[in-house]
Amino acid sequence: MGRIYDVLNSIEQYNLVRTQTASRPKKYVAVEPSTALDRLLDDKKRELEEKADQYEEIVDDLSTELHAAEPVEEQFWTAAVGAEETADLLVERLSAADERIVVVASDQTSLFDQGDIGDLVSKQLEAAIDRGVEINVLMTPGLVDSLPASVGQRHRETLSPHPDYEVRVSDDVTGTFNVIDDVEVCIQVPHPLAVNDTFGMIDLKDPEFATNIHDEFLPKWQDAEPLSF
Repeated sequence: MGRIYDVLNSIEQYNLVRTQTASRPKKYVAVEPSTALDRLLDDKKRELEEKADQYEEIVDDLSTELHAAEPVEEQFWTAAVGAEETADLLVERLSAADERIVVVASDQTSLFDQGDIGDLVSKQLEAAIDRGVEINVLMTPGLVDSLPASVGQRHRETLSPHPDYEVRVSDDVTGTFNVIDDVEVCIQVPHPLAVNDTFGMIDLKDPEFATNIHDEFLPKWQDAEPLSF
């Protein structure tokens, strides 16, 4: 009998039964089915809202701790192989930019001209602009001509009008890489047997190396021609 009363007491907590406490033993009677279902649904909604609030608090606390953490100053590198893995790594690193992104893209090994991947990279640049990140894009005229229509449209309608986004073109571009926040460089590696295909990407976090790359980029940027989409 004890277990039966435990079950009945549990059901009572959800307001699914009414009790007559004055009687001995205590008597239980079920509420109307439609009322019971409404009460059960309300209780479950309330529990989910409380859980959602708890998770939001946890995320807020973790975000605060992560932002307060000291950045890693030592050298670190990782790599990705294959077009999709390369795109995933590039998107991840672009999403981490806080201040500045430099994009240098040649006709070879550029992800901009690869349909869905180009759209994905362009969306990340748009998200970076929304975060207040300054973006400079240097590409070859040949790459401009090969851009998918959707990528060109995003650059023309969404990115180019923004004052912190600028595109220039130059024939003096032989590689494809990105400099992020002046501390990190993502270098795309062409396939050894198909130079127009992407083999992989090396992501190197090294402030000194990134500074050297940016210093070599500046003269090419200054000599390049502004591009209007």
